Amino acid sequence: MLNSLRKPLSAIVLALTLSACQITTSNPNTSFSELAAQVTAFRAKENAQGLTDLDADYLLSNLTPEHLAAANGQRIRFLTKLDEIDKARLSEENQINFAILRAQIQNNVDLYRFNDHYVPLSSEYGFHSALRFMIQRHDYSTKLGYQLYIARMKQLPRYFEQNMYWMKQGLKIGLTQPKVVLQGYENSIMAFVAQGEEIEKSPYFAPFVSNRANLPESEFLALQAQAKRVIETYVNPSYLKYHDFFVQEYRPNARDNIAWSSVPNGEAFYVNRAKHFTTTEMTPKEIHELGLQEVARIRAQMDAIIKQVGFEGSFAEFVHFLRTDPQFYAKTPLELLKEASFIAKKIDAKLPQLFHTLPRLPYGVAPVPDSIAPKYTTGRYIGPNKDTDAGYYWVNTYALDKRPLYVLEALTLHEGVPGHHLQISLNSELAHLPVYRHEYISAFGEGWGLYAEYLGIEAGFYQDPYSDFGRLTYEMWRAARLVVDTGVHMFGWTREQVMQFMQNNTALSLHNVKTETDRYISWPAQALSYKVGELTIKRLRAKAEQQLGQAFDLREFHHQVLKNGSVPLFVLESQIDKYIASTLQAQK
Repeated sequence: MLNSLRKPLSAIVLALTLSACQITTSNPNTSFSELAAQVTAFRAKENAQGLTDLDADYLLSNLTPEHLAAANGQRIRFLTKLDEIDKARLSEENQINFAILRAQIQNNVDLYRFNDHYVPLSSEYGFHSALRFMIQRHDYSTKLGYQLYIARMKQLPRYFEQNMYWMKQGLKIGLTQPKVVLQGYENSIMAFVAQGEEIEKSPYFAPFVSNRANLPESEFLALQAQAKRVIETYVNPSYLKYHDFFVQEYRPNARDNIAWSSVPNGEAFYVNRAKHFTTTEMTPKEIHELGLQEVARIRAQMDAIIKQVGFEGSFAEFVHFLRTDPQFYAKTPLELLKEASFIAKKIDAKLPQLFHTLPRLPYGVAPVPDSIAPKYTTGRYIGPNKDTDAGYYWVNTYALDKRPLYVLEALTLHEGVPGHHLQISLNSELAHLPVYRHEYISAFGEGWGLYAEYLGIEAGFYQDPYSDFGRLTYEMWRAARLVVDTGVHMFGWTREQVMQFMQNNTALSLHNVKTETDRYISWPAQALSYKVGELTIKRLRAKAEQQLGQAFDLREFHHQVLKNGSVPLFVLESQIDKYIASTLQAQK
């Protein structure tokens, strides 16, 4: 099964490579545009979930060793051709395009080189749960859409088998997730299994609850019956087999050492991931020291609030008070969702003071799905899909006594507006950008999300000192990440040290401390992007304010930050420098 390919990728690779070799123009902009078009075409062929041919061999990703190796070879050839282009002669827009496209391809090459496909799971996610987004984003507006979805479900056994094959290769060389972050993970697998009379409760049956294509009743009933048979025959067995493999073979033999530096080539991989997620050349040591500085600065502000509210006791005692006093917690999931929605509407009214360009796309507030909530983070923004055509701010309503209300203002501003929804939606509305410019860059997007929390001060939020403490504990959370992520993966920190550092310096619930600690352990360096990105945006704003003086316009500055979509931080810095220079020139 792993070696079968009806239409060998080698033929596609050869055709694309020959096409790339035929670029003879001396105009670098034309050369780049032609090569970018070839990369886009290659990606379209690789995107199995974008195919609409019912007879296609791979409606879910093909993960055979031969296919992955051939795809990697093609990406390396693309990098070679890109590096032959004279970047200095590209237009300003194409210089941004070049930087982003090359970084994307290089990242894919790096991930393959470091065998990232050996570990298709983290403490929060896995290939088995990522399929939830395939379900949500599928097109059900036609009968063909439903048929394609059923055809994809039939390919789950092959897809699961291929992922388990790579996990077995990881077991052979010690390249796995740490055993400690996988406790209870099997529950997230079984959450997708519904059998017998419960079959209609399967997440995979959700598209068949309503007739979105407005098909004749007899046709839709037939599709429903077919879906049930496919779930019973293909979907459930895939999950049950994966569950048994995970419980009996994978977790018992997973590594004990939690540091990524302990796996083959792990130290080099972590350095690579740090550069990728921060889009800077900062070393893990530099990032660690920056984190310690930020922790000290924020801690002083937190101590000031403790004094302000007249609390008599230590920092630890104040945090214990916040973690245990019922006044700071919602009593029902609906109460938590309503409070988040109220905050969201309050900030909506403040946006014109901060921005002169706003997105058209709306967003809603919804709970994190039950199947993933126990090990999921506090909240997250989920972009629009085929089903909703709107964004969603997910709020985790699992374990309400671990979801304090005093952090809800900061969380809502980060995940909704002026944070992720605003930034991602504006990016999606930049219709002139090539498709690869709509991908998410963590340092920019998460940096903007954290900066959005800070903007709440200017918008009049955090009037309650406990809410302001919540804002600071969220900022401390991101600063602490710089310390503990680098600490655990490069400097020998234990899981207990990480949790103790988080407990000692933030007011996060102990449940959140645990889930976040496991997230950092299982997703190396991603957590570095937030603080590095936020500090960069703040530094650039201070630079613009200082150099422009009375000419500085906050709404225009925000427009300049967001107008090019998600970009690497070095690109953002270049763009803001040009904005400052052009504004100064216009004053002369």
